[in-house]
Amino acid sequence: MSYYFAADLNQDFDSAIETVTAALKDEGFGIISEIDIKDKLKEKLDVDFRRYRILGACNPPYAHKALTIEDKIGTMLPCNVIVQEKDGGGTEVAAINPLESMKAVNNPDLLALAQEVTDRLKKVIEKLKSA
Repeated sequence: MSYYFAADLNQDFDSAIETVTAALKDEGFGIISEIDIKDKLKEKLDVDFRRYRILGACNPPYAHKALTIEDKIGTMLPCNVIVQEKDGGGTEVAAINPLESMKAVNNPDLLALAQEVTDRLKKVIEKLKSA
């Protein structure tokens, strides 16, 4: 299984950010962090890069459960979702596959929870594919 799920959107970058944020909200996720890679690469390296944003998505009940199961799991939170411009127009959205990343922790209780979060993120991506 892949470490991410992805969907192409026939939307400009700013519209895609709004669409993705709304789709995540529908599944109980909020955006708790945002990193503008284009701006950071320009600032730190003086290089030009396509519009690329990392959204830190968090579902508070799941985050709380994960932290009570495994106190160091915060090193793997939040669930990252990227939105990036594609050559020729449109955008791509990709979300981490929590189940794949959590396998490294080797905690069966955490894997069951990761499966639930994975199912929700898959729903988001599937919804975006039909947007």
